[in-house]
Amino acid sequence: MNEQLQKINKFYDVMMEFLANYSLQIIGAVLIMVIGVIAAKYVHKITLRLLLKKNLDETVSKFTANLVRFLVIAMMAVLALGKLGISIAPFIAALGAISLTAGLALQGSVSNFAAGIVLIITKPFKIGDTITIHDVYGEVEDIKLAYTVLVNEDGEQITIPNKYMIGDILVNSFAFRIVEGSVGIAYDSDVTHAITTITQTLNQHKDINKENEAIVGIEKFNDSSIDIAYRYWAPTKSFFKTQYEVNLGIFNALQKENISIPFPQREVRMLQE
Repeated sequence: MNEQLQKINKFYDVMMEFLANYSLQIIGAVLIMVIGVIAAKYVHKITLRLLLKKNLDETVSKFTANLVRFLVIAMMAVLALGKLGISIAPFIAALGAISLTAGLALQGSVSNFAAGIVLIITKPFKIGDTITIHDVYGEVEDIKLAYTVLVNEDGEQITIPNKYMIGDILVNSFAFRIVEGSVGIAYDSDVTHAITTITQTLNQHKDINKENEAIVGIEKFNDSSIDIAYRYWAPTKSFFKTQYEVNLGIFNALQKENISIPFPQREVRMLQE
């Protein structure tokens, strides 16, 4: 029992001596951290407000404001450690080693985040646009710092890391995608009337983009037909549906106007001895 009391008294004496020698430093360090946290909070709010006022993207604004807050707290933590008389050199060396290791381990993730910031700032496309990259196309559903999400006509969600969105050929057709087609008509048909009929059919379809005028004209001359080509813009959400409806509409319109659509024929003669 006496031995335990001696240990308690010894611990008490050590603590009192420590507080007597370092109480002011501890109070100073705590005050520095409290002031740092409060200052970081206000700096975060001011930074975020200024960036949003400059019409910078919300995601980038929040990321930058959070980074500034972290830097303020880190700086005040260094001052607090210095107040306690603790050398910060080992901490800086350890932080450097950790940063290097994390950087190597997260190299792909970091490049995705960096590319995401570039995308958000430069805005080569926005949510709702239709883009094609790496033979993948779809409507942009969401843009995150690490990846971009596309949705195709089949409702499939396609996630593309942002590092693949930078430095590659990217086609932005916005909310629509171009469709090219052709149909052959007989040489004895009225070509001008056929072009007019196809043009009217395209203009009457409700889903075709009217801002970009459909183009119809002679594409080439075949042995048994004249090919009439047409180009128009269909919404990505219903790309194939629109294409199939237009093809049926053109076929029915040509049939109604008695415009012949020829097909290859071969004449076979039987020779008798």
